[in-house]
Amino acid sequence: MVYCDRNDKILEWGSEEFFVPYRSPLDGKIHRYFPDFYVKVRTPQGSKKWVVEVKPKAQCKPPRQPKRKTKKYLNEVRTWAINDAKWKHAIEYCKDRNMEFIILTEVELMI
Repeated sequence: MVYCDRNDKILEWGSEEFFVPYRSPLDGKIHRYFPDFYVKVRTPQGSKKWVVEVKPKAQCKPPRQPKRKTKKYLNEVRTWAINDAKWKHAIEYCKDRNMEFIILTEVELMI
């Protein structure tokens, strides 16, 4: 957050400022997803708006099916299904509002 405050290219930012409605694949109901950050950045062409989610890399892909379906595996499947639904809705939400959605993991944040 200090980075955002001190960077003159960041015009505005916020944390969990708004929600994206999404339908959960687990219960079929509409839920609210609060992305981690909203950032508006100065670019040579004007400005660009980003919606940013920060997640562990392991949660950004479907889990591999083990030989036996353990409780841990079933939890990973549920987490993946919910995250995937959230992110698909967030991409559409952002497209409709001239923003871009991005997921950052420890890989991008440790550069």
